[in-house]
Amino acid sequence: MTRAETLERESRWALPVALATLASVVLIAVSRFAGGASGDGTAELLRSIDEHSGSVMLSGLMQAAAFALLAFPLLYLFNAARARSEQVRSQLIGLVIAAPLFLALAAGFTAAAQQEAADQFVAGDAKPTLSRSEAQADCRDEDDAEADCVKTKLEDDAASNARTDAGLAPLATGFWLAGGLGFVIALFYTCLWAMRTGLLSRFWGSLGMALGVATLIGLVIFLVAWLVYFALLVLGRVPGGKPPAWERGEAVPWPTPGERAAAELEPDEDWEEGDDDEAEAAPKRKRKQRE
Repeated sequence: MTRAETLERESRWALPVALATLASVVLIAVSRFAGGASGDGTAELLRSIDEHSGSVMLSGLMQAAAFALLAFPLLYLFNAARARSEQVRSQLIGLVIAAPLFLALAAGFTAAAQQEAADQFVAGDAKPTLSRSEAQADCRDEDDAEADCVKTKLEDDAASNARTDAGLAPLATGFWLAGGLGFVIALFYTCLWAMRTGLLSRFWGSLGMALGVATLIGLVIFLVAWLVYFALLVLGRVPGGKPPAWERGEAVPWPTPGERAAAELEPDEDWEEGDDDEAEAAPKRKRKQRE
């Protein structure tokens, strides 16, 4: 694509991408409070999921939609970096699209698997593999009454088996692993080249490179902050405006610390050739006056 075509494409998709990014942020935030299920142990958690089945499924669907929408900003930034550097591997575009979609499928399958496990446990179809004698041995060192402790351990073991035996559990696990690994690679690679081509500053580029792993271990707040910044960046609403690489349609790498130091040491362009002689002569005139 020519530079003009690149700028036209990015301008055309800027608003839809920004809206999709902000919608993903809203869905991520709302889904964390929409589930309504909680519990100290696995058994209590499954009972709570059974009681709030509608909310749990709605939360799962919102998470799925949020992950699917992440494909828009990730693809937009990848294409922008690819248009500014031939070194960006175009073959990875499939991974950039597939990773968020796999995470979306994983979120949906997880919600369905949890509901299936809750139904089996509440109906009494799930059985513990832990024997009563083993549960009693585990409860001897605990402060709770032995009878209550044994009952809790047997119920938690049965609930864990229900979650493992859920028909959609293997699909959810498989898509989480594939999507999570793909998301880490896609986000790291895209932000790396966005930083190298000058589309992202060193701070936001480095943060984006670390976000894949941070998101998978539960530090979603950093992903939310980065997504909000990116949406504002695409719209040109960040302080200082977009980096020059966006406006020029070509790579404008950030200067290295050494290059910045060299630029600061360069003489001022307004300095005239005769100024050096005048600067050397000035002290001599002062010495004559003192004599």
